[in-house]
Amino acid sequence: MPELPEVETTRRKLLPLLLGRRILEVRHQDPRRYRHTERAEGRRVEEVGRRGKFLLLSLSGGLEMVLHLGMTGGFRLEETPHTRVRFLLEKGVLYFHDPRRFGRIWVVERGDHREIPLLSRLGPEPLSEAFTFPGFLQGLRSARPLKALLLDQTRVAGMGNIYADEALFRARLSPLRPGRSLGEEEAWRLFQAIREVLSEAVALGGSTLSDRAYRQPDGLPGSFQERHAVYGRAGLPCPACGAPIARRVVAGRGTHFCPNCQGESP
Repeated sequence: MPELPEVETTRRKLLPLLLGRRILEVRHQDPRRYRHTERAEGRRVEEVGRRGKFLLLSLSGGLEMVLHLGMTGGFRLEETPHTRVRFLLEKGVLYFHDPRRFGRIWVVERGDHREIPLLSRLGPEPLSEAFTFPGFLQGLRSARPLKALLLDQTRVAGMGNIYADEALFRARLSPLRPGRSLGEEEAWRLFQAIREVLSEAVALGGSTLSDRAYRQPDGLPGSFQERHAVYGRAGLPCPACGAPIARRVVAGRGTHFCPNCQGESP
């Protein structure tokens, strides 16, 4: 699933294509997944924003288009066999591509997210000033494993499987450890690693994995996958110590880590 770096990269690439332009028509055949899109027709895009893994388009007339890319969703400049939505703009056409059909679109009154309850419960943006160490430390006071806490969108908005694994590796912390077991210095290492990993990934356009599902709107892949130390590398040597990377299921997600550098048990 596209995480914060992939969604932020998409936002930046969409900005010059959408900002200030009018949406003439939104075409699709799935009103259950793409809700009330007819309300966006004739509206001008006033802002292209992001909150966690959601894209937020502020539209003229006080409306807002909220988009979630799901597992395989993304925008393209050309039609594909998996085009689900066509956005006819004042200049050109933009295509929403989604092979597995988990992406969603809502058009609502600006800020009215009752149909999207998670959006109202998101935690702070990890690359913003709202992400503070005291708040992060407080959020770790839980018996849940670190990996589960990092995936909890109410604690850190936009974190997902890839970047949780990579941040925990850089912080030299086991994903299995209970959050409340961390000392302040360990928590600080993790806080810094989250910001570092996400900043690097945004700068490199996110991660395009072997399935090639994620691409930027202009068709370019991301390149942060070339820096993955643990994610998707089960059985391969750790870049720091050479020990085989382990894979476990934590919080229902495949989790990759180095048992030597990070420790296997709490």
